Amino acid sequence: MNDPWWQTAVIYQVYPRSFADGDGDGVGDLSGLLARLPYLASLGVDGIWLTPFQPSPQVDQGYDVSDYCNVDPLFGTLQQFDQLLDLAHSLGLRIVLDVVPNHCSSEHPLFQQAIKSSPGSAERALFHFAAGPDAVTPPNNWQSVFGGSAWSRVNPGSDSDLDWYLHLFSSAQPDWNWRNPLVGDFFADVLRFWFDRGVDGLRIDVAHALFKAEGLPDAATTGAVIDGLRSNPLVSDQEEVHEVYRRWRTLTDSYTPERFLVGEVNLEPHRAARYTRSDEMHQAFAFAFVRLGWDTNEWVAVGRELEAARLEHGASPTWALENHDIVRSATRFGGGSRGAARARAGLLAILGLPGGAYIYQGQELGLPEVEVPLAARVDPMWERGGVSRDGARVPLPWTVSPERSHGFSLADSTSSPWLPLPPSWGSSAVEVHQENPDSTLRLIISALELRRQLAFKGVLNPNDAGAWRVENGNLLICERGSDFLVAVAMGDEPARLPTGSAVIIASSPQAVEGWLEPDNAAWVLQN
Repeated sequence: MNDPWWQTAVIYQVYPRSFADGDGDGVGDLSGLLARLPYLASLGVDGIWLTPFQPSPQVDQGYDVSDYCNVDPLFGTLQQFDQLLDLAHSLGLRIVLDVVPNHCSSEHPLFQQAIKSSPGSAERALFHFAAGPDAVTPPNNWQSVFGGSAWSRVNPGSDSDLDWYLHLFSSAQPDWNWRNPLVGDFFADVLRFWFDRGVDGLRIDVAHALFKAEGLPDAATTGAVIDGLRSNPLVSDQEEVHEVYRRWRTLTDSYTPERFLVGEVNLEPHRAARYTRSDEMHQAFAFAFVRLGWDTNEWVAVGRELEAARLEHGASPTWALENHDIVRSATRFGGGSRGAARARAGLLAILGLPGGAYIYQGQELGLPEVEVPLAARVDPMWERGGVSRDGARVPLPWTVSPERSHGFSLADSTSSPWLPLPPSWGSSAVEVHQENPDSTLRLIISALELRRQLAFKGVLNPNDAGAWRVENGNLLICERGSDFLVAVAMGDEPARLPTGSAVIIASSPQAVEGWLEPDNAAWVLQN
């Protein structure tokens, strides 16, 4: 029996606003993605994950959904999405969509009905409405991820309606009340809508935070409610959430050919792995890994934690070093030429680890984080909390020429891109990488082809364990089975490879056989 495709798939994350602008209005869209889809197929990835393109006021760039079963006119039409799905499948690419079940837009019709209804109504029971002790004090001390209180008054000037509503993110993103079974029924229909259209998988946003503690008590501290791996237990990882994913797994498994679910579960490995038990989601992102710096001991410690979690609950880790919410790895790993080399090495490394992997758009170009001018920032997290994610979301450069925003826009237009491109962006363009045999883009194409060949030969098995260790103080090793290992030199000096090693691909040229240069990664066959 063949292993499920998603178990070892390499998925390319597309942030539609910034991938390709088909109509020239300065915002990426489905027509631009359709035109550029052959590029993605040429990389050798197995599929693409699209962040939200559903109707939205775009307060949080699409993660404030006002209609879960349609396409925002900003991005195109449902007919264009169907064309995208058909073309992707003809090119051998799977399509994974975002579902945002923790919250919706304040403009969602059901929330608008709730606002217009009275306290205690069935309409308000779909969300978290509660009265505070007085007209100016929220129901509890919970803080928003984006800064400030997680509560907003419904009618600030009313003496009769003293309700507040909960929003873990911006005030334009009210949280659904998952203790109301009608919410579960609503989202089951959302899943069916997209699966019926032929979507191959769904990525579940903030998957661990759907349920809040009964009674909505005060938190022990007033820090951010979802802060990396330090999640507030009152709004995160409630036991009831697992019943949601058991229901969704049954629904997902009822489709042929097979579909899958991957969760954004920002918890420590041993907790996140519980979401991928055999009757829950198929995958969860390894968030403890996504946020790592360039440090051998950190990589080994987290790698061992993830392997222990896999042994306990069965699902292989899902590796990534970048996404639309994280500082790009070339900057996070130190910036400059060394940061770029480390980002390249890190990307090659995760493609050799056991399990699936995700590449964020532009990572194959080695793009650094951009310092977006203050006046041009649009991230609500910046406006409320002083942290901007805009720097990882700047539109892709396709051409050296600055015309049409370095090829980001495919139509003649005078519209500026929704985020400004830096003056040096053309030097990192797709066409530059395509023409350079030593570019990161060409490296990744070679690595993905080699990955397929090794899997076909049985060298890489989807059920491989990952044995992590550090050698000689600066050489990170993850060993798969008895024949294959990933090695990364993370120190300032060359690192000696294990005796009998044969390098089959490296992120940078090898100066001396049997040694790995600093900031370099290699896939190694052992004799």
